[in-house]
Amino acid sequence: MTPVNERLILASKSAARRAMLEDAGVAFSVQVADVDEDALKNRHDPADAAGLAVELARAKALAVSRHDDDAWVLGADQTLAFDGGLVSKARSQVEARDRLAAMRGRVHHLHSGAALAHNGQIVWSGVDTAAMRVREFSDAFLDAYLAAEGDALLHCVGSYRLEGMGSQLFEAVDGDYFTVLGLPLWPVLVELRRAGVLLS
Repeated sequence: MTPVNERLILASKSAARRAMLEDAGVAFSVQVADVDEDALKNRHDPADAAGLAVELARAKALAVSRHDDDAWVLGADQTLAFDGGLVSKARSQVEARDRLAAMRGRVHHLHSGAALAHNGQIVWSGVDTAAMRVREFSDAFLDAYLAAEGDALLHCVGSYRLEGMGSQLFEAVDGDYFTVLGLPLWPVLVELRRAGVLLS
């Protein structure tokens, strides 16, 4: 068996993305990218949430790749489109409650973008989308959910973790589970094999 000598850096602080790659048997290190996400969002068309996810992923991959030419750098980001606009992470439990209440009985879309950079250049990028159908949950459930999750839900763009109690918020999901968690894993693995980071 030919050894794999290529290094991979994940340019993301997301615990969910780290766990996905670790569970898939991918060896990598983590270096959080220094990117002004707000500036990128302000320049981007808010109607193009999928495009923004890719743009943020590309910016993160490039920011780290410019400082480590030899490594392959994986950048990733996720955006949430709802009611014709972009949704950002809630800043408080009150804001999270209001948002989840507004999503009740409706559909929103999660866009997970990823990009692979090498030698300071983007060599691949892509995005995948999942449609999330929120059920008509009661106010009592919403209060119990917020109490159980606490401030941890403020780190998630939709104020939920599908791998946790947040799964109870939904009646159906149309899309890939990994995409919901924040990474289009299957296309990423294809590109890592192509790059020689993983055995083909």
